[in-house]
Amino acid sequence: MLDDLKGKVVLVTGGSTGIGAEVAKSFGAHGAKVMVHYNASEADAKAVVDAITSKGGTAQMVKGDVMDRSQPAKIIAATLKAFGRIDVLVNNAGGMLGRKPLAELTDEQYDKVMDLNAWSVLAFTREVAPIMQKQGGGNIINTTSIAARNGGGGGAVLGVGGAVAGTSRNWANPGTADIAATTASTGRNPRMIVLHRHPRA
Repeated sequence: MLDDLKGKVVLVTGGSTGIGAEVAKSFGAHGAKVMVHYNASEADAKAVVDAITSKGGTAQMVKGDVMDRSQPAKIIAATLKAFGRIDVLVNNAGGMLGRKPLAELTDEQYDKVMDLNAWSVLAFTREVAPIMQKQGGGNIINTTSIAARNGGGGGAVLGVGGAVAGTSRNWANPGTADIAATTASTGRNPRMIVLHRHPRA
């Protein structure tokens, strides 16, 4: 167990399946109190919570559509109500929403992809940053695609990865010196995770 995580409060968006579920369970295994966010996968979210609590950990779940402009604040409020603080935010919610060549991409699909993968990161970060600053610090971890580095294949999520990485880099300035930011870039190989801890300016 990593003692420095014991008792810390972690909010994982998109925490019901895939990478988010494993991240949530890992934090729980190291003694963190975990809020598992989900949208449609309620049964999966409950399974993650059960996996944590069955081993003596602490976890709850919260529902919300991260593309809905009103939801990030509500999800964060629910986390604060449950645990009283937020020490780590994992912006993991995201997805392809289908594969299309750029020439066939509609404005509507582009907006949805950007809302899910980029706007949600901005929204959650914007809401949680002042909370962390009042607490004396915190950590924000943004997951994105390796396509941010190599351009991806057909239907890759355009410039989303770069936008997410840019949001992380924004914290590398003196005004947010008490909040650390990390970008985790994942690829098709589930073992391929590139971590970039953004240095301070």
